[in-house]
Amino acid sequence: QVQLVESGGGLVQAGDSLRLSCAASGGTFSSYAMGWFRQAPGKEREFVAGITASSYGKNYADSVKGRFTISRDNAKSTVYLQMNSLKAEDTAIYYCAGDESYRKVAVLTAPAYWGLGTQVTVSS
Repeated sequence: QVQLVESGGGLVQAGDSLRLSCAASGGTFSSYAMGWFRQAPGKEREFVAGITASSYGKNYADSVKGRFTISRDNAKSTVYLQMNSLKAEDTAIYYCAGDESYRKVAVLTAPAYWGLGTQVTVSS
């Protein structure tokens, strides 16, 4: 069973940056595609970014392209989300997720494993 624990959320001002981290345990991290999702109050959860097991492929939601960067360190079993130029509309709970299938992460947006989330609040 894979466990995912997010960290790095907080309260920032518009234009600031944050880096989220997600530490994985209980599985072979290097074989999993990983992704970040978010859910704002009153809205459905949405895909933010995904990365293949080898880091060769990455995908981003249009709303974050050019501002967010996903990366991973397989030696540390950790995936990151660097968020720059944050906007008030980026306010949400951010979830880390993983699956052996990149399609499930980035296309079907239904990965098998989920963290509990970390709150990001951007004040305008």
